[in-house]
Amino acid sequence: MKTDIGEYIAGAYLKLIKECEAVDYNVRPPGGGLEGLNELDVIGLSFNKQTVYLCEVTTHIRGTLYKDNKTTVERIKKKYEWQKTYAKKYLPQFPIRHFMFWSPVVPVGYITNELKEIEGLALIINQAYTKCVEELRKKASKMTQDTNNPFFRVLQILEHLKK
Repeated sequence: MKTDIGEYIAGAYLKLIKECEAVDYNVRPPGGGLEGLNELDVIGLSFNKQTVYLCEVTTHIRGTLYKDNKTTVERIKKKYEWQKTYAKKYLPQFPIRHFMFWSPVVPVGYITNELKEIEGLALIINQAYTKCVEELRKKASKMTQDTNNPFFRVLQILEHLKK
């Protein structure tokens, strides 16, 4: 499966800001079967900190919405439950687990209110998303080496343009 640009944004953040030694995209559980139909958009592993970040990423710039508000919230809750199941089953060696939902534009109101009620799910949405991208821009302005992340490389180019 092709990696989405939003996934590269989350991955760059995990690698360069959260200092994960390994970042993987579109991860499916081993063994296939019905369980293999589920995927995790981005996983970041910090071996030094014994920490894992599991991210669901939705890059709808016109607003996160699947069918209707209720369906949207239920779908995100289901993805969060899958994140927790995956971490417990396949990543027991990482005692510190962060579950994240990334989206640049989420309509304020019903969806944001309902998502805030999901205990343990970090919301990297709207202003928080912008803040993460700004942190990456700042980092990009100070680095020139390639990090093997296309989004971050574009930031580096933009931040180093001659004025």
